[in-house]
Amino acid sequence: MNISDLPVISFFQRVLDPLIIMVSLYVCSVIVGTPFNGAMLILMVLAFYVSGSVYSHVDPYRNWRRGRLLAYVRDVLGGWLVVVGVLWLLVVSCGLKQMYDKDAVLLWVLLTPLLLLLNYAATWGRGKTGVAAERSSVVIIGANDLSLKFVDRIESGADHLLQVEGFFDDRTEDRRPPGMRHPMLGSMADVAQYVRTHNVKMIYISQPISAQPRIRKLIDELQDTTASVYFLPDIYVFDLMQARFGTVAGMPVIAICETPFTGVNSMVKRISDIVLATVIQLMLLPIMLVIAAMVKLSSKGPVIFRQRRYGLNGEEIIVYKFRSMTVTEDGDKVVQARKGDQRVTPIGAFLRKSSLDELPQFFNVLQGRMSIVGPRPHAVAHNEQYRKLIKGYMLRHKVKPGITGWAQVNGLRGETETLDKMEARIQYDLDYLRSWSLWLDIWIILRTVKVVLKRDNAF
Repeated sequence: MNISDLPVISFFQRVLDPLIIMVSLYVCSVIVGTPFNGAMLILMVLAFYVSGSVYSHVDPYRNWRRGRLLAYVRDVLGGWLVVVGVLWLLVVSCGLKQMYDKDAVLLWVLLTPLLLLLNYAATWGRGKTGVAAERSSVVIIGANDLSLKFVDRIESGADHLLQVEGFFDDRTEDRRPPGMRHPMLGSMADVAQYVRTHNVKMIYISQPISAQPRIRKLIDELQDTTASVYFLPDIYVFDLMQARFGTVAGMPVIAICETPFTGVNSMVKRISDIVLATVIQLMLLPIMLVIAAMVKLSSKGPVIFRQRRYGLNGEEIIVYKFRSMTVTEDGDKVVQARKGDQRVTPIGAFLRKSSLDELPQFFNVLQGRMSIVGPRPHAVAHNEQYRKLIKGYMLRHKVKPGITGWAQVNGLRGETETLDKMEARIQYDLDYLRSWSLWLDIWIILRTVKVVLKRDNAF
């Protein structure tokens, strides 16, 4: 395997399968005799993005690379069921169901997974001839924690087409990390000769940036070989967030702290927010009108409480809630509500316990100030307090704040009366940024319903 093999796998996973799904929809409409109108075009575009996201997450090609036929079939069919389910939810929630021909859609649902599997069969046939099954020899320059982690990932099945031969390092044995399962093949001066003699296909350099002169010398020597050379940057010893490679003005850059919502992810997140917020608002509008009347009649003050919070990129936004207290604090000092708080009105206690006071924030979502899922926004006064006490606190503002979040469904809902609790909440928020996916959002929403019904930790 060489570097050109990797984009092929990415192409199959991210582009070819969604294209097959789109073409299949068009073919089915032709077979049934249904006009391919604007509604079908919308479904085609949605299918492309949803299937691309689903199959990127399910990653059936990991089993393709390992030659596991049954597992691949399971992942393709399971992924297709998820795609159909998501599309059905979007179509029904948007009121488009009556615009589609049932026969064409049913044929599409049944035919598409067969086409995806036929696509696999062609690829599998090429793999059986030996084109895709050849293992590539690999040597590692530098015996350290990063290179050992890399080797562990390879041998755990992340890429079974690589075969690690061993390490090269200039350090003495007593300075090498424990747990090395592969032999030490020599020093850095021996690399070029070994590669030529043993026809090594791939070289991975795991050296700190401070070793630049030695790396430059080594790369010059490797120009006399046909091996592909890769560099494992030691930035990965840090706590990274959405790390990725890219280019700016033609120059290569490495993102080490980035928002997960860029490109297609940003569009998927926004569309899901708009669809869900619209459906929820329409469903709950009568309840919200009743709550508004109860708040107005039960105590003096406005129905809607407006408070300044930090939003995306730390910019101030106004967040809406049904007023649940006799005060509307929004100054330099804001006291969190706690159990038995005398400032909470009788109707406010019920609203806070049931989280119904948060319903107006769906308007914030439609405005684009908030998201349905994300780190919960804190009062500006609390932000200024905790950003000085908790490392990485402001990184939670690299995404829009949410009505619910990963911390809230993990028991950190409501009052955070100690610094330890706030630190735990921030850690969950940052974990959400590191591992975001549409399916994590859906899981959080489902978990939120369970948490709200239990009515824990809300005062």
